[in-house]
Amino acid sequence: MRPFLRRIAVPLLAAALALILVPAVARADPVVFAAASLKEGLDAAAAAFARERGGPPPLLSYAASSALARQIEQGAPADLFVSADRDWMDHLERGGLLRAGTRATLASNRLVLIGPSAGPAPALRLAPGVALADALGPGGRLAVGDVAAVPAGRYAKAALESLGAWPSVAGRLAQAENVRVALTLVARGEAPLGIVYATDARAEPRVRVVDTFPEASHPPIVYPAAVVASSRSARAAAFLDWLRSPAGVAVFAAHGFAPAPR
Repeated sequence: MRPFLRRIAVPLLAAALALILVPAVARADPVVFAAASLKEGLDAAAAAFARERGGPPPLLSYAASSALARQIEQGAPADLFVSADRDWMDHLERGGLLRAGTRATLASNRLVLIGPSAGPAPALRLAPGVALADALGPGGRLAVGDVAAVPAGRYAKAALESLGAWPSVAGRLAQAENVRVALTLVARGEAPLGIVYATDARAEPRVRVVDTFPEASHPPIVYPAAVVASSRSARAAAFLDWLRSPAGVAVFAAHGFAPAPR
């Protein structure tokens, strides 16, 4: 081989080998795709896991479960997925995108109606026939997650339908890309009322809980988790096991989450 060709070919060969070999190396720090409502609890859990086990903490990425599931479908490099409902986890499982035998439910939550903490709270009781549209006032909108895709929005629609309030508010929604955006709309006073999880309301001092939706008015709010089938992380399964342990359960409980249903 001529010298100048050798100078070109050798680096190209090395680069090609690197591209082949790097993906095969297991990462020590798992990438976790998690529902936005888990942020405070999962942040604390990741830090506690790193302190207890050593090494870097898991890398956490938060968004709506629907958006994260679609990213995983498109090949995003996630090692662990934690959803805010069963539907999106079922969707990935049907597509063969989860590691068999790793799925587990970590915690549960409640659905609440919130308003800004400043000013008087509306006197509303979430029962059949609730006059929710009247409470919004003229021009006011109800902040919710996207009711077609985001778990918090789906739970909200189911609850409103159950109480007979859906027809009166369906045209007065401020639909957000995830539950935390809906929370922010109320916290900033841009929406007079919103529907979020109890743990979201707890994390934001600028809102107050007006009332809690009856549990029977919507499907159970649960957080299933599973290792992604394409994961190359050496610690994804270990972190999931830790989240299910008494230490992990205690961290979630400290941030307002209820235990996983039995």
